[in-house]
Amino acid sequence: MKPTPVRRILWVIAIVVALGLLMAALARAQPAPQSSPANDRAPQPAVQLTDDRGRVVSLPRPPQRIVSLLPSLTETICALEQCHRLVGVDRYSNWPEAVSRLPQVGGGLDPNIEAIVALRPDVVLMATSSRALARLESLGVLVVALEPKSHADVQRVMGKVGQVLGVPDAQRVWRHIDAAVEAAAQSVPPAARGTRVYFEVNSGPYGAGVSSFIGETLTRLGARNILPASLGPFPKLNPEFVVRADPDLIMVGTRSMGGLNERPGWSAMRALREQRLCVFPPEEADVLVRPGPRMAEGARIMARCLASKAVPAARFPAAVRQ
Repeated sequence: MKPTPVRRILWVIAIVVALGLLMAALARAQPAPQSSPANDRAPQPAVQLTDDRGRVVSLPRPPQRIVSLLPSLTETICALEQCHRLVGVDRYSNWPEAVSRLPQVGGGLDPNIEAIVALRPDVVLMATSSRALARLESLGVLVVALEPKSHADVQRVMGKVGQVLGVPDAQRVWRHIDAAVEAAAQSVPPAARGTRVYFEVNSGPYGAGVSSFIGETLTRLGARNILPASLGPFPKLNPEFVVRADPDLIMVGTRSMGGLNERPGWSAMRALREQRLCVFPPEEADVLVRPGPRMAEGARIMARCLASKAVPAARFPAAVRQ
């Protein structure tokens, strides 16, 4: 007996249902695909930037093994929440605390080349003034040279390091710094504004000039720098220059404090006679002399110094008080 059209349709439906059930059973029997970091992450784009030498540096992807040879660059990397990519630092990088547990590879100007190469870095971040720069590049080590000296430099370098790391909106850190420096400026009492300041960077003596990041912070705080802009950001000074300038207030670290009164003519300066002197311990001095994420903290330290050692406004000429 031939099957009727209705029966043929029912058989077709039955076969389709059976095949569907079989395929579902086979699918359940297959093991689930294993996820991996490579599967979970989108491909990382290549990095290309121009460093402070004007050199174009290209990386196939954001580096995962970084050696930093400048404390301000080390701190910038960590401020961008990428401390975990550091595999080595210079001997002066000591903040945040986590970097103290990393291998130290000498000073920024004279690092241990063999120790750096042994760490197999994807890139080395260092100052343009380092004597080791050419040597590292001759060994095939990729180098990005960055050296901030002013507020604008800090903002620019923040963006450059963000580019290297593949971190979007690295400028958010700068915006926080800038706002906090402004808040520190607002905290300085009117009586302290116009104070003539000498800031000694180290016992060369080297001073912080108007165009340095330290000098720019002092200006924002309402202080007056005794060093003219023509001397540059961090000039080496004849000690007699400071005596002739006769600052109202001296800012200096404990590392440079020794022998200050023994310098010819310094004991007669008004600032030393009247103890208008702020001496910063090493942990504060480090904050003050590093052009990086802790500049706002440095501004607060200098603002407190100005407030505590303010010269009465009556001492200033009328032109200065305006």
